[in-house]
Amino acid sequence: MKPSNVLLLPGWENSGPQHWQSLWEKRHGYLRVEQHDWITPLRGDWVARLEESVLSRDEPAVLVAHSLGCILTAAWASLSKNTHRVKAALLVAPGDVERPDVRELIPTWSPIELRALPFPSVLLASRDDPYCEFERARLFAYAWNSQFMDYGECGHINAESGLASWPEGHVLLQDLMKD
Repeated sequence: MKPSNVLLLPGWENSGPQHWQSLWEKRHGYLRVEQHDWITPLRGDWVARLEESVLSRDEPAVLVAHSLGCILTAAWASLSKNTHRVKAALLVAPGDVERPDVRELIPTWSPIELRALPFPSVLLASRDDPYCEFERARLFAYAWNSQFMDYGECGHINAESGLASWPEGHVLLQDLMKD
């Protein structure tokens, strides 16, 4: 699989330079799906941008989503007629956009789509993620028919979690790309 067919889906406010997604982009040549507005994200705009990115690939894509990117994946999959163009998805630390404090800030993201994803997926959740309760992440995995992985206490599984280039996560991605 060509690196350009691995699509990185950052969360709200994008992934900074020390985030594992940014490090993977630089090291492996994966393609970040650039959104029009990272600060005031509109679900419809983000879904349309993901659709464009999936359609522009010459072979099926693998999605690598973090936080709001996970919610985007579910929203896109519930609407798109092109889900067959996705081989698999790695869903890391979904953000719970239905929490009252978050819903007020990004209202177009509620409700969260809870339909089974039509492609294989693995969801990793941390027990001390400040943006999503562990059991809520487990519910998302169940609804999306994703393999659920308990990632222990690792915060939001981002740059602040001290993962650097997160080689363990990259092994999970490589396993998904093989199937």
